[in-house]
Amino acid sequence: MSEHFDAIVVGAGPAGNAAAYTLAKGGLNVLQIERGETPGSKNVQGAILYSDALERIIPDFREDAPLERPVLEQRLWVLDEASYIGSTFRSEEFKSGPPNRYTIIRAEFDRWFSEKVREAGALVICETTVTGLLRDDAGKVIGVQTDRMGGDVHADVVVLADGVNSLVAKRAGFHGELQPKDVALAVKEVLFLAPDVIEQRFNIGEDEGVVIEMMGKITQGMIGTGFLYTNRESLTIGVGCMLSSFREGGIPPYRLLEDMKNHPAIRPLLRGAEGKEYAAHLIPEGGYKAVPQLYGEGWVMVGDAGGLVNAVHREGSNLAMTSGRLAAETIIELKAHRRVMDARNLGEYKRRLDASFVMSDLKKYKHVPDVLHASPQLFTTYPELMSRAAKHMLHVDGDDKKSKQRRISQEFREGRGMLGMLSDAYKMWRALR
Repeated sequence: MSEHFDAIVVGAGPAGNAAAYTLAKGGLNVLQIERGETPGSKNVQGAILYSDALERIIPDFREDAPLERPVLEQRLWVLDEASYIGSTFRSEEFKSGPPNRYTIIRAEFDRWFSEKVREAGALVICETTVTGLLRDDAGKVIGVQTDRMGGDVHADVVVLADGVNSLVAKRAGFHGELQPKDVALAVKEVLFLAPDVIEQRFNIGEDEGVVIEMMGKITQGMIGTGFLYTNRESLTIGVGCMLSSFREGGIPPYRLLEDMKNHPAIRPLLRGAEGKEYAAHLIPEGGYKAVPQLYGEGWVMVGDAGGLVNAVHREGSNLAMTSGRLAAETIIELKAHRRVMDARNLGEYKRRLDASFVMSDLKKYKHVPDVLHASPQLFTTYPELMSRAAKHMLHVDGDDKKSKQRRISQEFREGRGMLGMLSDAYKMWRALR
């Protein structure tokens, strides 16, 4: 591999594929390197695809992309040990135009996206690990080292899209060790279930899907959330918590998932489903304050490698694809004007990212991780109090409603205290405004 490329993309997930595809469509000579056996082979789990981000890259993706179900309904559940209180948004308007969100199986989607990258003209090499970066005498990145014999490859710029635990960036000194408080460990399982059973059980049609986001006692006091997605012939269920919480809680991730599956509100939805795949992966959830330097002399960083995940809204693929596209568009423009790929010029990528929803949203919620780490009661005390309040009001007996309201108020004061509730409300208002 002695050829010199315009750009090398490390990684073949949504961010890497978005960058490689855009670069190749822009006429650049592109090499994409993936350490997995095939693109997506490391990603068996289900996920949510946000169509706007992909549509800006491949406008006609709906014609042949392996999509599962368009999301018609979004549910939010707050659970205690045996019940939940929740909200639902369901709109027929989601069916009146091209769907905005789909459930997908990452392995299938990543393979499809990689084929599009190849069709665009990029060279894609799998089962190859990038072990380091090549630099010139001035320290500028000029290519990559791989584990292949004679595997040094040169390029004008390197796009790092190798995921949250980016060993390449770490070895190069572009960011330090991941902090447990900034990374979540999610465990997911895909369960086979007949399409007609899914549709009956979730009250949806043949081409409709449901997403359920969950929080509360299912994380057993740890900072995290759960989720359940409907696919065409399967369900994706999972739960994720911060690594710092797993360290302190001492609960194995697989046990947390099994306990969640046995919750009285969740177990009926899974009845008769057969296990297909199980996976665990890291998610960067440190937010705005944990985003490292995203560009430098001859390199840029995109997607999970750069910590670009909106944990508040559970968004990741759209930030990944958008950052990959913006990095590629920056490189294409620099190439067209024959400008050198140095830090000064590649800083345009960060300026474009700052002007997009990606950094705007991350900046908006920059204080949320700190509030969550300091507020374990949001995952324990409040779910219990909310559920108990609903039970009081919905249980019809000889007590009048005013007495019930007094009882609820008393339980909230005893459970958290008036000053505690006011403090919690103020901190969350500041973090979310």
